[in-house]
Parts: sequence; structure tokens; C-alpha cells
Amino acid sequence: MKLSPQTAPVEPDNLLIRFHNQVGAALDITGTRTSSRWYCHGCGYRSTLLEGVLITRQAANSHAATCRAAYHRLGA
Repeated sequence: MKLSPQTAPVEPDNLLIRFHNQVGAALDITGTRTSSRWYCHGCGYRSTLLEGVLITRQAANSHAATCRAAYHRLGA
């Protein structure tokens, strides 16, 4: 698999967990154990609430298991 900014983005300082979706795009959980959120680098979807890391992890894992988006810019 070719690495791209979506499959291997720079890790933020507050990265807690990184999942990869069905096509390899990264999905990051950031924050603290008591206040975290997730962001999918494939489709751009993100959590809207700050929640504990266990709840955030379940939601992010569920999204990663079904997301097949791999946002790539097409060159002209």
C-alpha cells in the first residue's frame, strides 16, 4: 500500500490511539483519557462530543471497521 498524508499523517502531540480504516486511512483519537475525540483522515468525519477514551475508542473502531474512504487529491 502506498503511504500518503491520509495513511501516515503526522502524529499530533496529544495522540492517544491510531486506527486504520478498511483502505488504510488513519483514524486518530486525540485528547486525554477523560476528554477525547476522533477524526478520520479518510472521509473527514469526526466525533462531535468530548468523551472518555473508552467510549471514543468504541465509536472510532466502529467507524474504522466500515469506512472505505481514502481521500486523495487527484493531480491535474
